[in-house]
Amino acid sequence: MNYIRHLSAAFQQMDADTRLTPYHISLYMALFRRWNLNFFKNPISVSRDELMRLSKIGSVNTYTKCLKQLDQFGYIRYEPSYNPHRGSLIYLYSFDKGDDKGTDTGSEIAVRPYTNNTNPLNYENETNLGEHSKKMEIDSNDLEMKRKLSSPQANEIPADVGKKLRQKKKEASGFGPDIPPLEEHVKIYFEEKGYPPVEAEKFYNYFQSNGWLVGGRSKMKDWKAAARNWMLNAQKFNTNAKNQRNHQSGPKPGNLHTGTGKDYGEPL
Repeated sequence: MNYIRHLSAAFQQMDADTRLTPYHISLYMALFRRWNLNFFKNPISVSRDELMRLSKIGSVNTYTKCLKQLDQFGYIRYEPSYNPHRGSLIYLYSFDKGDDKGTDTGSEIAVRPYTNNTNPLNYENETNLGEHSKKMEIDSNDLEMKRKLSSPQANEIPADVGKKLRQKKKEASGFGPDIPPLEEHVKIYFEEKGYPPVEAEKFYNYFQSNGWLVGGRSKMKDWKAAARNWMLNAQKFNTNAKNQRNHQSGPKPGNLHTGTGKDYGEPL
């Protein structure tokens, strides 16, 4: 028997068998090693402790379960021994399809779990495999559909949604109304409104010192609205200051409405 062809065929069967776990495969490889030492002659006498050590299975229940299932699935034939002085017997099926001349050299021909088998049990497994493949295909289609729906190209973004996204992006950059701005942003905004940088510095320094509170109590929600109020108050302040300066400057010459021909020698 060509053990390379045997292992290749066995692994091909295992790849398609969804019932197997890593414990099944590890246990089968341990059995194959013992079979190789016996020159691929059946049966082989096995020891539970030795196979558990070779397959790295630490639970007796897992070992027994996997051994029985390998027999049930058609990979081995298991004849348990209940005599503590006599090991259980294992028959391994040959998955080697034959030598280069087409003649089979294996000691026994394996009962293939899925291929050309009319066993009702295997037919049921074949049906389950088909259902499993269909489920995987459906899950893959669902994932692809979710990916397409989540992509920006799936549908055009409505105008209101686009406006909100742009607003959030703008706020994240520091120009939004809900975020305390940078001093440079304040200067840019004041300049757009026709106010000098010094007025922007006054506004920024004032609210930066009080933690961006309106009236010293409420947290500011829109710094641009506060800036516009500041500009209005600045206009009123500048107008009042100008009027006050004009009032305090005193009368100008010639505005007393008095006569210029007064006779200061006339008694009072």
